[in-house]
Amino acid sequence: MKVQDFLSHHGITQNPFSEEDAQTDPVFKDRCIDMAFHPAWDKIFGRPSDPSTSIVFGEKGSGKTALRLQTEKHIEKFNADNPHARCFVVSYDDFNPFLDEFAERVGRRHRKPEKVLADFQLWDHIDAILSVAVTKLLNGLFRTRGAKDSEDPDAMPADFRKRLTRHQRRDLMLLAAFYDNSTSAPLPARWKRLQRRLHGWSFASWWPFLLGLSITVLTLVGSVYGWWTLRQQDPPGTVPNWMLWLGGAVLVGSWIPWCTRRLARWWLALTVKKHIRVFPRHAWPLSVTLMNLPNSELRGQPMPNKNRTDDRYRLLAKLQSILESLDFAGMTVLVDRVDEPHLINGSADAMKALLWPMFDNKFLKLPGLGIKFMLPSELTQFIDREDRDFYQRARLDKQNMIPSLNWTGQALYDLANARIAACSSRQPPNKLSALLEESITEPRLFDALQSLRVPRHMFRFLYRLIVSHCNQYSDDAPDWEVDDARFQSELALYRREQDAADRGLASG
Repeated sequence: MKVQDFLSHHGITQNPFSEEDAQTDPVFKDRCIDMAFHPAWDKIFGRPSDPSTSIVFGEKGSGKTALRLQTEKHIEKFNADNPHARCFVVSYDDFNPFLDEFAERVGRRHRKPEKVLADFQLWDHIDAILSVAVTKLLNGLFRTRGAKDSEDPDAMPADFRKRLTRHQRRDLMLLAAFYDNSTSAPLPARWKRLQRRLHGWSFASWWPFLLGLSITVLTLVGSVYGWWTLRQQDPPGTVPNWMLWLGGAVLVGSWIPWCTRRLARWWLALTVKKHIRVFPRHAWPLSVTLMNLPNSELRGQPMPNKNRTDDRYRLLAKLQSILESLDFAGMTVLVDRVDEPHLINGSADAMKALLWPMFDNKFLKLPGLGIKFMLPSELTQFIDREDRDFYQRARLDKQNMIPSLNWTGQALYDLANARIAACSSRQPPNKLSALLEESITEPRLFDALQSLRVPRHMFRFLYRLIVSHCNQYSDDAPDWEVDDARFQSELALYRREQDAADRGLASG
């Protein structure tokens, strides 16, 4: 008996339980993302127009990635409905590039990942977030949308230059110089493109070079003219030494402002390169870019050239001000998949070392900024062991914390029915109980699903149950309901395997 025949008999066109990862699950991404929610969804999601921080702990398979995808999708819908009060989304979920660069820069003297990550500070996180945000913002500015093209959620309005003040245009060019981390084009080329879009050319940034160039040309022309004039005399004259020394001094002196400025930009670029540790920022391209900004525009501006958070907070405030002028009322940062980078490799100690600097109430409660943490449940043991100083600094009581992403049997049953409805061609669609014998009552089914704890285990169990049932019957003598004995035996077998796997993870 074929699985597809069994499902088709119940009006189901696609197996609702064949996928286990929300990232690659077409049923969830295409159909269920607007239908099935965790009971704590409202508290986690909040209001996109006024983002707030949420900290969610959940075991593997409990739906953390699904929550992140739903958050992205619903903010996208909110932005479409509220074009003048949008929410800017920063996906801070691919840690590998940042951690690889950080380990290369500071991790050579350590061996264990948690020792390497012990040096990872809050300003490193802000640098990484600014890198993702600024790169995304520039990509959107480079593909502005017109009045007839509003489908691209990341595209920016075509009149963005007029919306920004002169100081905001300066801030945007400064942020691009420090944090644009695109691999599509070199930094100077992307920065020049941004400068053209912003009409950001300034004579004040070029006068030292133009001064040196013009005096050099005048000196050469004067020298050639004087040499030619002396050659016409009879007998030919000679140039006095004092004139040669004077000409050389003028020539060298004309380039002193440019050389001084060039050395200052080179030194600034070197210090920025030293203190941005989470992505490569090469000194030469950065210094070339900074040469286009006059001294008056750089004086007093925050720079990421020190190991401290104050400058990063000010740079983050500049980005928020720019986004506000582009109709973004707030910014949401989605933190997920912290256990996946190969430097962490599922180590709870390494995850703690990476994330704990972010648990700072000043950072988590910045106006207009919301951080959505989707964290593994292994980290709750460290939360419980922390001292009073940690709780005073993090103020987790104010961060919408969900200690455990629990699912009741009824919630899992509703989730299964939502997936069946999404794959059903029959109206009204069948429920999960219709696939089982009548002797398997709803209370018994709720208890069985409760023992599976999370959606991923439920999907695996139901998939195995259907396959096992279909393998016991032929096409000539099908049975369209899973019997009680089969249900109980498969549930007991799966729970034993699940307990053994949990013990292995705990001992590991």
